[in-house]
Amino acid sequence: MTAEAQRRRAVWQILLLSAGLLVLVAISVTSVVLVNKARDASGLVVHTVEAESQLANLLLEIRRAESATRAYLLTSAPQFLAEYETAAGNILPAADELARITSDNPVQVENYTKLRRAVEQRLTEFARGIDRIKNNDVATSVTVLRNGTSTGAVQAITEAGRDMRAEEDRLFAMRTVDADRTQVLASSVTIAGSGLVIALAGFSIFLVRRSSRARDEAEASLRDNNLNLEATIDERTADLREANDEIQRFAYIVSHDLRSPLVNIMGFTSELEELRSDIFRRIATLSREQSAAPPTPENATDTAEPALEGSDKQLSEDFSEALSFIKSSIGKMDRLISAILSLTREGRREFEPAWIDTKELIEGVVMTMAHQAAEAQAEIRIDALPNIVSDRLALEQIFSNLIDNALKYLKTGVPGEIKVRGRTKLGFAIFELSDNGRGIDPKDHQRIFELFRRAGTQDKPGQGIGLAHVRALVRRLGGTMSVASELHQGSTFTITLPINWPAGNRNTRT
Repeated sequence: MTAEAQRRRAVWQILLLSAGLLVLVAISVTSVVLVNKARDASGLVVHTVEAESQLANLLLEIRRAESATRAYLLTSAPQFLAEYETAAGNILPAADELARITSDNPVQVENYTKLRRAVEQRLTEFARGIDRIKNNDVATSVTVLRNGTSTGAVQAITEAGRDMRAEEDRLFAMRTVDADRTQVLASSVTIAGSGLVIALAGFSIFLVRRSSRARDEAEASLRDNNLNLEATIDERTADLREANDEIQRFAYIVSHDLRSPLVNIMGFTSELEELRSDIFRRIATLSREQSAAPPTPENATDTAEPALEGSDKQLSEDFSEALSFIKSSIGKMDRLISAILSLTREGRREFEPAWIDTKELIEGVVMTMAHQAAEAQAEIRIDALPNIVSDRLALEQIFSNLIDNALKYLKTGVPGEIKVRGRTKLGFAIFELSDNGRGIDPKDHQRIFELFRRAGTQDKPGQGIGLAHVRALVRRLGGTMSVASELHQGSTFTITLPINWPAGNRNTRT
């Protein structure tokens, strides 16, 4: 399967799973909404039942009060008086509770107002009858009760109670239907959601199994490719190592072959320099003979510089200048050949990892440069540094080159400040060496790490191999190196090395 096909499959799987998730969320939200709505509808049904129950309770208390009053009228028995007082005391609280329950319905509020007036009127009639009986005015009491019955209070109570019950019956029927419909809809959504969940689960299992098969096939293919890749890498590594060794040998041989003619040039240049005085003495003699000048005094030594004039004097100066250029070029070429030999020898050296106290190591490097630092009026400060497992000689060469460069390229007349600090992060030690020297133009940040390339004003001795050698050593130690600098703002070189260097990975010369 191509990478594009795999990408499309992954996109489709993500889209399907996202759609399934959205559907599940929608079903869950809908179920929650419907369940809450069904619960509210059921609550309204219960509320209606409570209202009807409270209305029945109020009418029951009124009948109890009326029955107790009649019984007390007929018998004057104290127990009927107590029953009346209890029933009469419960009527108004029951009416208040009914008012509270039905306060959310304007129709019931109006019906309750009518009922309340009739109930209060009927209670007044009960109280007047009881008072007449207590005063032994039974005839008047009977008349009061008979007149009360014939008044509109009883009928008003009956009609208001009937109206309130009818309204509650209507609400009960409506709310029951609504609750049933909501419960049916919630059940339908739940069943549909469960079916969809099962379908999505089955489809997800299908996708997972298909992805697992594809992954197994890819892993098998990857294992085969890894076997071939490892063989290819081993073959290429061997070829690369052989080529590298050949380059090392070639550089070593070329350096030796270059040194041989260079020695000859140096020898003949020295001989030519020794013959210079004799050549120009003879020229001066010939010039004097032609001009009938007085001969050279007998006490003049053979090595005395002859007096030359005109074109002969210019020739002598040009000859001396040419010899000086030749000797300077020979010296530079000799230093370059020595640097190449040093690099080839270093490239063949096997690194030996050891536990290193980096602060102690750098302090030792600084001590060897104490005279150079004193002449430059520079202060080298070393902060706390992490200890690592690495090659000691390589680290000495790295920090020696960096500190030497920092001392070499300080600003003239400005006291030097060189700082070495370090920290650890994710299994690596990070060393930073900063100075307040000339700085490096950002466009030359990569150039300074190239072999035999230098940046800035070339007023200091060097062959342009120091930083290139340092970066090569850092890479062989499994690390990285970078620089941050601006002209006239100093420089900061950052070196990142593994705390525990796996020597086997980088010790081979590849």
